[in-house]
Amino acid sequence: MAVDLVIFDCDGVLVDSEPISVRVGTAALRRLGWDIDEAQYAERFVGCTNEYWAEQVGQTPPGWREQVNADYAAAIAAELCTVEGIEAALDRLSIPFCVASNGRHRTIRRSLELTGLAHHFDGRVFSAEDVARGKPEPDLFLHAAATMGADPQRCVVVEDSPFGVTAAIRAGMRCLAFAGGLTPASRLTGLGATLFHDPATLPDVIAALD
Repeated sequence: MAVDLVIFDCDGVLVDSEPISVRVGTAALRRLGWDIDEAQYAERFVGCTNEYWAEQVGQTPPGWREQVNADYAAAIAAELCTVEGIEAALDRLSIPFCVASNGRHRTIRRSLELTGLAHHFDGRVFSAEDVARGKPEPDLFLHAAATMGADPQRCVVVEDSPFGVTAAIRAGMRCLAFAGGLTPASRLTGLGATLFHDPATLPDVIAALD
């Protein structure tokens, strides 16, 4: 079946923010007394919604969340870059594409602007803020497809986390899972996605799906 729309996740697919998020988040939870390392944090939280993260963390001391946000914003401003190869892929794609992320609109916009990718997605950015339920539920991907006028069965989602892959499969969409990022390939295998390792090859991988 032909592909009419490609839906990209943002963190870990377009921008290399996941290592920053994991480092800052792990340090923050350890300050709360959690016995957790970066690998455990990544397995538990990478790709989740802000609401899920807040529910799991629970009550925190006054000012703690503000400090986490400040630490993350400073690290993002200093370190954020694109995922290697993804800009070349976007330049080559002739199929309409958009971004759909569990992040907030302001966070997505900042990430795209900092990395110079914003012009690729002008007017085609979707956030978990737009729907009742974020990933791993299918709502966000279905909302993006409907807004873009695409049949879910003719959409391809590019993801890097089990939360996102699960959402894509539940939405009835084909999914390509980036296995060269922070999430081990072993956690993506068996979820129903096709794994790939080099973002620069995405236009060819997508063309092969037709």
